[in-house]
Amino acid sequence: MHQMSRRQFLRVTGATLAGSSIAALGFAPTPALAEVRQYKLLRTTETRNTCPYCSVGCGILMYGLGDGAKNAAARIIHIEGDADHPVNRGTLCPKGASLIDFIQSPNRLKVPEYRAPGSSEWKQLSWDDALDRIAKLMKQDRDANFTEKTEDGKTVNRWLSTGMLAASASSNEVGYLTHKTMRSLGMLAFDNQARV
Repeated sequence: MHQMSRRQFLRVTGATLAGSSIAALGFAPTPALAEVRQYKLLRTTETRNTCPYCSVGCGILMYGLGDGAKNAAARIIHIEGDADHPVNRGTLCPKGASLIDFIQSPNRLKVPEYRAPGSSEWKQLSWDDALDRIAKLMKQDRDANFTEKTEDGKTVNRWLSTGMLAASASSNEVGYLTHKTMRSLGMLAFDNQARV
């Protein structure tokens, strides 16, 4: 008589039970292995972008699916790390890996909103109106607070009443242009979100 250990007994009975149960339900490995599935990103459009979350600036690949028909918007169906990006080389942290949920969230703000002083309600603005308002308020503040010369006659050309916080996920080139633009206005209070 052959002595079987408890572990051997569980292996034999478990494999037999599982195999017979799956076969009884009609599952067979042959048809499943013969099926050819279409690659899900085959008909998508690939777009390179930068993860918006932190100051690391990881590269991402977004895949949109849409037929290009009139009045039909493409929809992003997949996001992954960009293997060719020098910062992350294809890897993403958990927040970056979950970007698809951020993009498709019904709570995501998609248009500028404005709340007047003393009001408790937010009103939607068009992008053009929002940018025009920002430009107008910046011009008013700069005109009122620009210092061309100090009291002792030194030329300083500075604007101290407004500051700029730049985006951290921008490229070096965009950061350089942002810095030059703000400095050309005389703004001294300038920082980057990467340091915050």
